[in-house]
Amino acid sequence: MNIKFRLTIMSFLQFFVWGAWLITIGTYCVNAKGWTFPEFGAIFSTLAIASIFMPAITGIIADKWINAEKLYGILHILYGAVLFYVPSVNDPDTLYYIILSAMTFYMPTISLSNSIAYTILKNNKYDVVKVFPPIRVWGTIGFIVAMWITNLTNSNINATQFMIGGAAAILLGMYSFTLPKCPPPKSISENASLLEKLGLNAFKLFTNYKMALFFIFAMFLGAALQLTNMYGDQFIYSFGSMAQYADSLVVKYSTIVMSISQISETIFIITIPFFLKRFGIKKVMLFSMLAWVLRFGLFAYGNPGEGLWMIVLSCIIYGMAFDFFNISGSLFVETTTDSSIRSSAQGLFMMMTNGIGAYLGSKISGYVIGKYYVSTDGVTDWHGIWLVFAIYALIIGILFLIFFKHKHDPKALESVQH
Repeated sequence: MNIKFRLTIMSFLQFFVWGAWLITIGTYCVNAKGWTFPEFGAIFSTLAIASIFMPAITGIIADKWINAEKLYGILHILYGAVLFYVPSVNDPDTLYYIILSAMTFYMPTISLSNSIAYTILKNNKYDVVKVFPPIRVWGTIGFIVAMWITNLTNSNINATQFMIGGAAAILLGMYSFTLPKCPPPKSISENASLLEKLGLNAFKLFTNYKMALFFIFAMFLGAALQLTNMYGDQFIYSFGSMAQYADSLVVKYSTIVMSISQISETIFIITIPFFLKRFGIKKVMLFSMLAWVLRFGLFAYGNPGEGLWMIVLSCIIYGMAFDFFNISGSLFVETTTDSSIRSSAQGLFMMMTNGIGAYLGSKISGYVIGKYYVSTDGVTDWHGIWLVFAIYALIIGILFLIFFKHKHDPKALESVQH
């Protein structure tokens, strides 16, 4: 079977197993369970907690001791098994630990999937910069398909969404064992220090000013990356409590409306090679930050009626906002780190964005929304919430423009294919 097609299947399932419930868990928690924003924010923060330590640890393991594709398969099977247990949970505190367990297994597979794809493509003499983004597009398509299945089967308001994700995860786990072997680089000599043998030397990247600054901004932007995933579906669904929107198809199919965001990704991912080679990594990441400002700002003024165009445009902009940073950031790590610590470095990138950054974003946003933007009668001020998020993203973008110094070097990107 064609290598690119096999990696496409992996990418599709990688994000299908997440998209089945990530966008709709908020709707499930608030509407099916009646839990509050702080409780919901705490549960969502498990994604971040798992990303703080697991990607780095699994990256080290893949760099030193076990084939990446085997580790990847084991993690997905365990993740799927935990998801199957979720429907039996009726207490938010218990669900917190169950989802934390699931995320402990799932979050490191995102960076592992990148490392596996890069390794296999390089071993088969492909140009990674050109070939990887179109393969990654199918991950987004998988996410979209999962969202549509969840919404059309009304699983967005019940626990069936977790069963869908669990079944697909176990299937992916078994499939991964059929992928080409991705053994550890075996580049550590017998005289290497204990730090090097454990793979912890990847953390030395923080001693490099540019890399440290990159990881810091990755953390701050990571605080914004999951906010619309956390609150977007519930935001649109909440319009159903207003008489003029109660029968709106936009409210009924809120998850499908939100999937426009992921559909947009399929377009913007394909454009990444052009933007990277034309503008360079710094400008592409800056485009992402400015897109987040628009993403949040348009949500602040949108509604299912005359303001529907703003919600739709916000979802379209999401493609640039999310993927321009994630994909270009991953390629930045790939082109600026030594091969012996590359999986570990990808894990660090994931740790700072979906780990520390997302944890702070989910916990702080849940607290702030619950304290300042939900009235005593339970009405949520979504306009104010999205405006605060937009201002935050604008500040990050301005600081990034001023402090992050990176000269565009087309040759560095070309080296990724070798």
